[in-house]
Amino acid sequence: MRTPAHPEPAGSEPVDSAVYSGLAREVSELKRRLDALDPVEGRVDELGRLVSQMADTLATLAARRRPAAAPSWLLAPTDPEKVRALVEELCAWLGAVFMRYPDGAQVLPDCWLFHADVVEELLWLMYAWCAAYQGGEASVSAAGDWNERHRPGVVARLRRSVGSCSIEAHQTRPGWGAPACAPVPVPGLDHATAITGWWATARDQTPPEPAQTERAPIGGALG
Repeated sequence: MRTPAHPEPAGSEPVDSAVYSGLAREVSELKRRLDALDPVEGRVDELGRLVSQMADTLATLAARRRPAAAPSWLLAPTDPEKVRALVEELCAWLGAVFMRYPDGAQVLPDCWLFHADVVEELLWLMYAWCAAYQGGEASVSAAGDWNERHRPGVVARLRRSVGSCSIEAHQTRPGWGAPACAPVPVPGLDHATAITGWWATARDQTPPEPAQTERAPIGGALG
């Protein structure tokens, strides 16, 4: 007895073999494209590494192009060896450069090291000269600016502040007052708290009135 063949479902049609072939080609093409995407992750990692290297290179170049900061004599380190090295470097530069200018030699007194403001001026002037004449940022225009503006400005200020000073003025003698070497106290510090609060919260309003200071009565010394 033979088993009867299953009848085809109503409304169904046999699938053409060409359709199977087309689907197979599409699946094969899709697989090929997916396989081609495998190295993408590696390429992304490589791209990230290159970007990181470029960022490091740019940071290095920017640091090289940034002018060197001048040291401050007023805020110099407390290590005697570092201070000594700073003074030796400055003295060598003064002899090689600054004192070659006649007005520079005339204006610098023998007591210049006793004047903290003078040492401060000469230190930054030396570093400005180094930036103008040496290193990657040296240029003719920077050298011209140093000679035209920086050096004459320092010379003029030294002439006003220490032009008439001498080493004898820093020596204590009978009947002479001690040389004023200590820094001058900052005036008005007793108003700092009031001004800080006003400027932080109400700077568009009327400033606070200064506190009254006690004064000796007129003629009190005669009473």
